[in-house]
Amino acid sequence: MKKYIFLIVGILIMLFCISSMTYEQQTIVPTLQETLENKPFYNLLSKLELTYWDQTISVESRGYYYFVEFLIRKGLHFAGYGIIAILIYRIYRKFQFQLAGICAVLSIFVIASLDEYRQTFVEGRTGIFDDVLLDTYGAITFVILFKLFSALYQKIKQRNSVE
Repeated sequence: MKKYIFLIVGILIMLFCISSMTYEQQTIVPTLQETLENKPFYNLLSKLELTYWDQTISVESRGYYYFVEFLIRKGLHFAGYGIIAILIYRIYRKFQFQLAGICAVLSIFVIASLDEYRQTFVEGRTGIFDDVLLDTYGAITFVILFKLFSALYQKIKQRNSVE
């Protein structure tokens, strides 16, 4: 269990450090311009439009590289907090806590809220509730998938031990 706690603390420190950086310090647009010079999937991506923070986000409104960066950043939010949620879920399960999934998701909601609030004090950053929701959706998705895969694994394991 200690390894989960250390891993969670390490990931949270990393997330808080990254969210303490200004956008200019953490942008990956120059790297994307070099790496994706030929603009792969441009036709597909140019058909996507997302509403985020009451704004339309698209290739047309932001440009190809900024749109790709937006997708990567938000995907990392979703997946990063989802992974933390699984680790928190595992800790709650170690204590035989029946509502481990719900508590893991609520823990992520609190952590994400605190992180977004903290970002309001970072120059050039804004803390927005949409990111808290995205992080929480990531937690919900990852915990549900983890529970489904764990149940499936247990069924397969039981079936193999009977045979």
